[in-house]
Amino acid sequence: MVHRTRVIILGRQGAGKGTQCARLAARLAVPHVSTGDLFRAEAAEGTELGRQAAAYFDAGSLVPDELVLDLVVQRLDADDARAAGYLLDGFPRTLAQGQALFEVLGDWAADVAVELDVPTSVVLPRLAARRVCQDCGATSRAAPGAAEVATCERCGGTVTRRTDDTDEAIHRRLATYDQESGPLLSWFDDKGLLVRVDGVGDPDDVHHRLLDAVRSRIPDIGEV
Repeated sequence: MVHRTRVIILGRQGAGKGTQCARLAARLAVPHVSTGDLFRAEAAEGTELGRQAAAYFDAGSLVPDELVLDLVVQRLDADDARAAGYLLDGFPRTLAQGQALFEVLGDWAADVAVELDVPTSVVLPRLAARRVCQDCGATSRAAPGAAEVATCERCGGTVTRRTDDTDEAIHRRLATYDQESGPLLSWFDDKGLLVRVDGVGDPDDVHHRLLDAVRSRIPDIGEV
């Protein structure tokens, strides 16, 4: 594997990014960096960044780009990311965030940006069926007609629909992604970094498509 593999994975909510990113990061032996996970960790530790982000979450507002960028850059400056590289999961989300990331880190901020392409018609029922354990955070998918509340198979906690997974909120988030992603994806394409991958199908097939997309821009990673 080449020194410092830097990958960005983008896609609609419900496209399966979290699962595929964790799997791909493990295969590439690089840190899996998700802004949601970072903010939750900072909030749990009571850091200044965590307190600032929590204030926006509690108010139902988006965290400002500057705060998100500070958190991401801080994580990418850690020893493991400096040594091996990283996989950015769903960040940058907007053109402004992408440009700011490259301004701070330079042209080496990413080797490839992959869009995991899953149509809205596919992600809508996925998001509506998504359930989260209130105790351990495990995510699962409810079968059609299943009860809204269930028991977690992992820890025995309460599994229910996320409070922000109402039908209205889901449609709003997907519309926002489509609106914001267009300029960002075009910008990555102009920089010669963008590869689109079909995210529909068996998870193993999607994983291999993602790996092939990364290899198309970083051939030296070899058979990891």
